[in-house]
Amino acid sequence: MTEAVQQPEPDVRSLTVGVFGGTGAQGKGLAYRWAKAGVKVVIGSRDAARAEAAAAELAQLTGGDVTGADNASCAASSDVVLVAVPWDAHAKTLEPLRDALAGKIVVDCVNPLGFDKKGPYALPVEEGSAAQQAEALLPESRVTAAFHHVSAVLLADPEVAEVDIDVLVLGDDRGATDTVRALADLVPGMRGVFGGRLRNAGQVEAFTANLIAINKRYKAHAGVRITDV
Repeated sequence: MTEAVQQPEPDVRSLTVGVFGGTGAQGKGLAYRWAKAGVKVVIGSRDAARAEAAAAELAQLTGGDVTGADNASCAASSDVVLVAVPWDAHAKTLEPLRDALAGKIVVDCVNPLGFDKKGPYALPVEEGSAAQQAEALLPESRVTAAFHHVSAVLLADPEVAEVDIDVLVLGDDRGATDTVRALADLVPGMRGVFGGRLRNAGQVEAFTANLIAINKRYKAHAGVRITDV
């Protein structure tokens, strides 16, 4: 019987990673970790001045290659783009960037959640998930879903040397999910794990509500680990 050949991990340090929502906690935290790992990062925002200010701060902290731009310029100059915007800005951020993001890997980490006096809860999404909405809006892009459960507090804390978590990566394009898993692996302590097809992103996004409840109850920054893999 022929043994399966293990494919080498993609060389993601040669890529430019854009971050929509890079001035917010989650996007800025991941940008910080990738810049520390030697990846060229472009912070994107509706406000180019805010993006440039956040980029200058991260460049000083990491010594890395970090620049800022408006979202359209960020999309044009990046190989991979992380979408880390609030849910209510998701569609209106992506819709005008369809052409700029054609052929590029898009990593959606948006969690459509609501909050009331009982706590967080998953919001219904017509397409099934934020990631599937991105896929519908960006039909020529290689859409994946990942980084939903990573604590922004841990990402941003320079005293935290390792972020102890598995990142579920979902998508229908094997090359794209392998690239995103490799981006996760660049962060010490973090591991990218293939989590299934993009149609299964809804329950991954929704589980964030459970993690928020866990973290509130136990005053923690809990994440997810997958066993026996």
